[in-house]
Amino acid sequence: MLLGAHVSISGGLFQAPLRGSEIGCTAIQIFTKNQRQWQANPLSDQEIEKYFQSLTTSPVKTVIAHNSYLINLCSSDKNQLHKSRESFILEMQRAEALKISSLVFHPGAHKGTGEQAGLDLIAESINYVLGFCSDFNIRLLLETTAGQGTSLGYNFEQLKQIIEQVEQTEKIGVCLDTCHIFAAGYDIRTQSSYQATFEQFDRVIGLNYLTVIHLNDSKKQFGSRLDRHEQIGKGEIGIEAFRFLMNDPRLKNIPKILEIPGGMDCFKHDLDLLKNMIES
Repeated sequence: MLLGAHVSISGGLFQAPLRGSEIGCTAIQIFTKNQRQWQANPLSDQEIEKYFQSLTTSPVKTVIAHNSYLINLCSSDKNQLHKSRESFILEMQRAEALKISSLVFHPGAHKGTGEQAGLDLIAESINYVLGFCSDFNIRLLLETTAGQGTSLGYNFEQLKQIIEQVEQTEKIGVCLDTCHIFAAGYDIRTQSSYQATFEQFDRVIGLNYLTVIHLNDSKKQFGSRLDRHEQIGKGEIGIEAFRFLMNDPRLKNIPKILEIPGGMDCFKHDLDLLKNMIES
């Protein structure tokens, strides 16, 4: 099973597979640059080579990239929108250079212009960036959100609306975050509610679009619309939902990534916990 955590690239990109190896990852997620800055120095051949050497000698089989949180693909500010699009292209170029197949991003926040206008602009922005990188192998993954503030992507119908407007649909997918969907009002705590939620996802979007899963418990209650991650089994979702996920044959080959608080020790603890849930 492809299972792991979002690990730091502090000290160099090559450190990420090493950190993943230390805690037993077969998949990792990374930022390919400082996520608090718009720009980054180009990747050197030496950096790329060192990264691949580290990766090939590790048990990590899949690497997923995550976009900077600064990017807002539906900003009403023209300068901010342009900067977001250009930064998105930079993120795609870096991921492509590292042969990363999936780039996760938050759809965007409309900041008062309205949800429909925001959804349309997100799709327009995706078509814009794909137009510059049409020959890339990377797949762009819309992440489900909690719906905090004016953030879009908090229900499956919104993601479907965006996907339907993307011209290169083979280049688009979805990253489902358990904390986010729970906070947005999708229950997965019981067998029946878990099945109902994934049946709804399949009916509205299609499980063929589900490419990555973020495994996070939630500090906040069901339907709170607040994005606050917690360790597995220590939050409002509880342990059973993750047991369902780990043993769902439909999700067996989908990379599952922890984004919990607490650092490497907590990652190791929760990865071991999740592995022990797998029924033979």
